[in-house]
Amino acid sequence: MTKKERVAFITDKLEELYPETPVPLDHKDPYTLLVAVVLSAQCTDARVNTVTPRLFSLADNPRDMAGQSVEEVREIIRPCGLSPGKSKAIVELSRIITASHGGKVPNTFEDLEKLPGVGHKTASVVMSQAFGVPAFPVDTHIHRLAQRWRLTNGKSVEQTEKDLKRLFDQSLWNKLHLQIIFFGREYCKARGHDPLFCPICSVVNKKKTAT
Repeated sequence: MTKKERVAFITDKLEELYPETPVPLDHKDPYTLLVAVVLSAQCTDARVNTVTPRLFSLADNPRDMAGQSVEEVREIIRPCGLSPGKSKAIVELSRIITASHGGKVPNTFEDLEKLPGVGHKTASVVMSQAFGVPAFPVDTHIHRLAQRWRLTNGKSVEQTEKDLKRLFDQSLWNKLHLQIIFFGREYCKARGHDPLFCPICSVVNKKKTAT
């Protein structure tokens, strides 16, 4: 398979398997999504979804969250890991959103990435899933699958993001990154992965036989 053929096959297979792509993190608006994505760093979406109901019952908007103590937030989010840094970031970004953005989550990469605890990947998730702006959030899981599928030689998620954006049409980005996440969880896991039984790896990495 040429790279172009691999891209076409992967696109079709993911659409066949995952025609619907619900956002894995429970949220009701851009702010609750932003907080959930911050919590998801080095933590599973499932774990985040068990923690956010209690957190959002305490405060589910920037103004209310800005008035909470870092210690109280830290205690609630402790199961997500990295709670000292995450709690400080959540309270501080809430204060900035309240003071500098009228209580609304900013809808530009530049402003989002200035917020505490918000890197390019987190900003990309918010831009794509909350605001519908074309983005291709790449985490270590998508990076790993892109390498397995020979779509990138990138040594970093930054390079992989550039490669995937170049290979796939922009109109597909927002849905495709979720489809890849779902596929990775079901078929292309980090550990115990058998490429012979993977619906994509078994095809895109098949070696040509002599004729």
